[in-house]
Amino acid sequence: MRMRPNVMTRSIVSATAVVGLTIGTLAGAGTSFAASEPAAQPAVSAEAFGTLATNNLGLSSTQAKQLQRWLALHYDYNDNIDGLLGTNSWKAMQRHLRAAWDYDDAIDGIAGPNTIKALQRSLRGYGYNGPIDGIAGEGTRVAFAKFAGGLDA
Repeated sequence: MRMRPNVMTRSIVSATAVVGLTIGTLAGAGTSFAASEPAAQPAVSAEAFGTLATNNLGLSSTQAKQLQRWLALHYDYNDNIDGLLGTNSWKAMQRHLRAAWDYDDAIDGIAGPNTIKALQRSLRGYGYNGPIDGIAGEGTRVAFAKFAGGLDA
């Protein structure tokens, strides 16, 4: 059977269009997958983090305020007396721990393992008898509350 020339041309054009659409769809799918990568999250500034990072280690608001008043009198704490131990409270606490309890890490306001170890050493006189391990467990929290509750500020 013999095909007419314009039928043959239409068949070739149709086949080419199908191939082109298929390739275009695959190419588009590839770019859509590449575009679906999650957007980078903005970095949080140290100031913003400081207001978010509160670690009372089990102290009540009243006990934390008592500690903040004491830190203000003795260790240059100059932020709000709000009962929330944030970055500035912990910086002042780290200054206290450096002065008296062999804290030799950064004054960064983070209650990390080295800060907790120095705190645990300081709490020996307040009933803490656990290991100096940098983990603020129940014994550390109870002794810290006893310490903070007994401060005269």
